Amino acid sequence: MRKAKPKKRVVLPDPVFNDVRVSKFVNHLMYDGKKNTSYTIFYSALETVKSKLPNEEKTALEIWKKALENITPQVEVKSRRVGGATFQVPTEIRPDRKESISMKNMILYARKRGGKTMADKLAAEIVDAYNEQGGAFKRKEDMHKMAEANRAFAHFRF
Repeated sequence: MRKAKPKKRVVLPDPVFNDVRVSKFVNHLMYDGKKNTSYTIFYSALETVKSKLPNEEKTALEIWKKALENITPQVEVKSRRVGGATFQVPTEIRPDRKESISMKNMILYARKRGGKTMADKLAAEIVDAYNEQGGAFKRKEDMHKMAEANRAFAHFRF
């Protein structure tokens, strides 16, 4: 590479939970720079999650973190061209990319869901991910199956 790597931006923690992961999630959730709206959606989704799982001893934030953990993939497949043939090579994912992928998947499948408001859809997706079901969890399982199926090409790793 000719140019230097760009500096990683520092993401400030959110005002309520004082957590950087929440801020990153809200940044992924945001449309058109409407960060306040994103925070409102996220916090009301957590309230809904708490009301949906009343017998759970964890807080809503802990439930959300566990849900993210449940949908975080460990491996992915990347296309690699070797002598005219393209192979799907399974590779480990960097920790920061894992986090980003899981957040994006949760938001993507929440948006695809049927429901009244985005907060309701997000809450439903969080509950599903916490219980190891739903679209985002299925996406992770599919990624792992794909990597497992292409394990024979692991020696082509970059």
